[in-house]
Amino acid sequence: MAQEKTPVIGIIMGSTSDMPVMEACMKQLDEFGVPYEVKVASAHRKPAEVHDWATTAHERGIKVIVAAAGKAAHLGGVVAAFTPCPVIAVPMKTSDLGGLDSLLSMVQMPSGVPVATVAINGAKNAAILAVQMLGTGCDVARNKIIDYKKQMAEA
Repeated sequence: MAQEKTPVIGIIMGSTSDMPVMEACMKQLDEFGVPYEVKVASAHRKPAEVHDWATTAHERGIKVIVAAAGKAAHLGGVVAAFTPCPVIAVPMKTSDLGGLDSLLSMVQMPSGVPVATVAINGAKNAAILAVQMLGTGCDVARNKIIDYKKQMAEA
């Protein structure tokens, strides 16, 4: 997988203000050597762009999507509605309710449109979970997680 150039993880966030938190996701994927693509588009301000990106993700080789959003935090659910790829939502910490609003919005998905959700600002864990998902069908990704967990245990 380290030799692979085509992105297999799609990262989408609702605003450029989410970028500092999501850099932890990108850094972790870089450390694993897993290629990804990044998109900034709001489910509310650019719904057609989100629709186009999500509906074509699997055709571009994307296998797992990480979606970050705050406040109403509908981005992960909207993306999940349009893609066969698993979606991991990252609730952003907000000034209003500290991110609890985002978290609750993300975990209350209707039946048939699942979205996995990590902790508020849990971008690094989203990357690890995404690679674990890849590892269900890819020995290289699975071995990256095995090595990562071994390193954590030895630290």
